[in-house]
Amino acid sequence: MRFSKLFGKTLRQAPAEAESISHQLLLRAGIVAQEAAGIYSYLPLGWRVFRKIEQIIREEMDKAGGQELMLPVLQPFELWQKSGRWVSFGQSLFTLTDRKEHKLALGPTHEEVIADLAHRCVQSYRDLPLLLYQIQTKFRDEPRPRGGLIRVREFAMKDLYSFDADEAGLDESYKKMCQAYKNIYARLDLPALMVEADSGAIGGKESNEFMLITESGEDEIICCPNCGYAANAEKAQFAKTKANNEEPLPLEEIATPGAKTIEEVASFIGVPTNQTLKAVFYSADGKFIFVVIRGDLEVNETKLRNILKCVELRLATDYEVDKVGLVAGSASPIGIQGVKIVADDSITLGSNFIAGANKPGYHFKNTNFPGDFQVDIIADIALARGGDSCPKCGSELSSVRGIEVGHVFKLGTFISEKLGASFLDRDGVVRPTVMGCYGIGLGRLLAAVVEQSHDDKGIIWPLSVAPYQVYLCPLYLDNPAIASAAEKVYQELNDNNIEVLFDDRAESPGIKFNDADLLGIPLRLTLSLRTLKSQSVEIKWRTEKESQLLPLDNLAAEVNRLLAMFKNYS
Repeated sequence: MRFSKLFGKTLRQAPAEAESISHQLLLRAGIVAQEAAGIYSYLPLGWRVFRKIEQIIREEMDKAGGQELMLPVLQPFELWQKSGRWVSFGQSLFTLTDRKEHKLALGPTHEEVIADLAHRCVQSYRDLPLLLYQIQTKFRDEPRPRGGLIRVREFAMKDLYSFDADEAGLDESYKKMCQAYKNIYARLDLPALMVEADSGAIGGKESNEFMLITESGEDEIICCPNCGYAANAEKAQFAKTKANNEEPLPLEEIATPGAKTIEEVASFIGVPTNQTLKAVFYSADGKFIFVVIRGDLEVNETKLRNILKCVELRLATDYEVDKVGLVAGSASPIGIQGVKIVADDSITLGSNFIAGANKPGYHFKNTNFPGDFQVDIIADIALARGGDSCPKCGSELSSVRGIEVGHVFKLGTFISEKLGASFLDRDGVVRPTVMGCYGIGLGRLLAAVVEQSHDDKGIIWPLSVAPYQVYLCPLYLDNPAIASAAEKVYQELNDNNIEVLFDDRAESPGIKFNDADLLGIPLRLTLSLRTLKSQSVEIKWRTEKESQLLPLDNLAAEVNRLLAMFKNYS
């Protein structure tokens, strides 16, 4: 490809709205172009990278026994009604109505469609196990698209679905896919970490995310440097310490004028915050929820949402708090009736807590559960943080940021039961298939490669997915000798199936070198009057500072040898 004919231009500066490194560099290098919030076009350079990532994924899915198919983007809304997941997806689900007033959904995922297909095609245990996958476009109406390709509204995804006869079979399929994902990340030079994760709107009993650890990541990961425990903050657990070992004392009301926050109350009374109980008020699908948790901890809203099995969870408004007769800053579950109370299990790890007296300016000393109050639900709803104790080994946990580059789920039977995806077992008994699903967003993966591999000059593509292998950079093409040699080298490289971007522009050396670094193509070949005098070409790897000379004679064979060595080394 001649640079002068390449569609898309490089930019000296990134647009102001581009915040993340990958977003800035992908726009500057002409890899993608933004059409609207969360909607991008892949330009020719970007599409070449995309197709190489796609091929790596396809090869690993095929190697694991996957069969590729293609499912429709337009999905009958009735399938979503059958599964019930139209509720959990909420406003993220794009819907439309056709000319016959038939409601359709633009697929954000394809569990419903593939389960309906299995309902019609799988009859016996002999048809199992199955690994079916596709690579196609998804749509999700993200409320806040951000990070360039990291969080978008239209995106390409590889999604594989496994169908097994039992849980043991699902475990095997899950292991196969986890290994296939690890192979993909290795081929992309991405050090992805497998962590425990919340299943979210997809559902299922267990899931794991693969995370690229980076400061620009939108997810918080809680991990243990000692034993390797790692989980998304939405899912992470920690070992909660006991506040004290005191014997319960009688409840006592005390005045706390002007003290409303946990810190103010604890300071006024002279106790640590873990000796207090905190009241937090929520609205869950329109129902008022009173949450009580130890004062030194924070509520994990994902855990709370899962416990309540609600779709919408938000903090209650002042009006809603007043309406049920509670006093913000002095509230506790003592004596409260007609309100659903959810407690974190930390309320059992101590005694004689300070809690609100449900009237302004007063609190209770010596509050104890269950002697002084009752709750409707008690569970782990606390947010794990760096510095907490590991639930596995007790060591201190760390907090890091990460970008999700893959997600795998053990769905079990909840979708297959609702969609009728069943089979006859060896005894002739009808049983639901046991499902798993495994997703990788290709655009997000492309952005993650850039987040992982760049410097202050631009992108550094791994050879496996670089848009071109070689950047041919002749200087001063107005010189006939340079122009002739450059054309000859370009032709020779093309004839030997070496992917080359030929910078045939009449630009200064500085501009050409800057663009070469920005585009991040692994090997740069520079032709100049100096190199031509010695019948050589200067070669420089994008990852190295030093260059060297290669003879022009038999150049393609030598470049192929160097590329093979680089590939094996990396």
